[in-house]
Amino acid sequence: MKVKDAMYGDVEWRSPSTPVTELAELMKSEDIGAVPIGANDKLVGMVTDRDITARAVAGGRDLSKTMAQDVMSKGVIYCRENENIEDAIHRMEEKKLRRLPVINDKKRMVGMLSLGDVSQVAGQSLSGELIKAVSAHH
Repeated sequence: MKVKDAMYGDVEWRSPSTPVTELAELMKSEDIGAVPIGANDKLVGMVTDRDITARAVAGGRDLSKTMAQDVMSKGVIYCRENENIEDAIHRMEEKKLRRLPVINDKKRMVGMLSLGDVSQVAGQSLSGELIKAVSAHH
């Protein structure tokens, strides 16, 4: 099975200057845990609910002045839509990622592969390995 057959395809990114309060509202309304951040037609980071909690709230930042660029994780790891799902899952395991942006051959983001997506399409053994890897203490 290919990644494109398992991924969630309706994904949009936000700019680095997006307020974290707006990102949090988006996460709440869309029931998602991460928002891709893009600039100059490139994926430059990800903001997760944990990034907002740990880097903004627990970091004592003024939320009305904190932007995505202030809390985002950089160095985005991704997979390609035509990649075998098993290869993407192993990358998620290795890097302890719950979500993996998906790009096409033109390097455009076309979706997101999440732990939930994997649980729906992969066997129990492979899904279990991934859950164990990403849930382990750092």
